[in-house]
Amino acid sequence: MAKIIVKQVKSQINCPLTQKRTLVALGLKRLGQTVEHDANSAILGMVNKVKHLVSVEETK
Repeated sequence: MAKIIVKQVKSQINCPLTQKRTLVALGLKRLGQTVEHDANSAILGMVNKVKHLVSVEETK
């Protein structure tokens, strides 16, 4: 299965609570933090919800 690397690039201050909880569910707690996930539909949906706060990079 493909993997993606998700990095938080913008602050979660002034974001709705649902977006803050989505970042926590992705494993992102602070600015600049990077996590790696499988590219399944649940993770991609969460990334899409906070796409303005994160950057996504696909790995092999």
